[in-house]
Formats: sequence, structure tokens, C-alpha cells
Amino acid sequence: MERVERPDDRIASVLRFAAELVAWVATPWALSTYSWLLAVLAVVVLIGLPTVFSTPGDKAQVIVPVSGTVTILLVLVQLAAAAIAAWLVWPSYAAVLVSLLVAATLVTERQRWQWLLSMDRHTG
Repeated sequence: MERVERPDDRIASVLRFAAELVAWVATPWALSTYSWLLAVLAVVVLIGLPTVFSTPGDKAQVIVPVSGTVTILLVLVQLAAAAIAAWLVWPSYAAVLVSLLVAATLVTERQRWQWLLSMDRHTG
């Protein structure tokens, strides 16, 4: 089977990382009003899961290999957390900017996600 080459996703990577940073800050912030334990758990989930689970070929270091579908779902969790938490804890203008960041990330991630889904066909 022919391997499809990973697309150049430098812009998507920058946007994705910026959205992840927002999720890592805003989500625990939002949850801390309810429980410090939930805030800590959010950090573990948002940082830990994508660190441990990744699709071979997508990252240099793969601890636990997963399908491209799982990687996409993990990114969607990050993006949803960023958008929702920003609206809960930050002023409207900041939440609008985060929402625009998330929307731009979704658009720029499409090529990578197509590649990740094609990896599912090659490995499955």
C-alpha cells in the first residue's frame, strides 16, 4: 500500500497550539469555581491524553499509538474546551477572539485530518 505523505501544517499547528493553550488555561479556571479537583483533572485530560495517545507519523514520539480518528477527537475536545471555557470565564471580546481562533483552527486542520483518516485506512 502506498503511504500518503503528511501535509505541511505549520499554520494549522500554530493555531492548534494557541487553542490548546487557551484550553489549558481557561478550562481549569472555569472548573475551579466548582472544584479544584475538577480543575486538576481537566489539566490532566487536556494535556495528558494527547501526550500519551497519538497517531504514528503525526508526532515524533508515540507512546500509545491510536487511530487518526482518536487524534481528531482529542483535538476536538481541546477546541470545544477552549471555546466553552473562554465564554464562561473571560470577557465577551476575549471569548469572541477565542471562538475565531477555534474556527480558524477547524478550517486549517482539514488537510491534516484528511491525512489522519487516510492513515486509518492504511493501518486498519
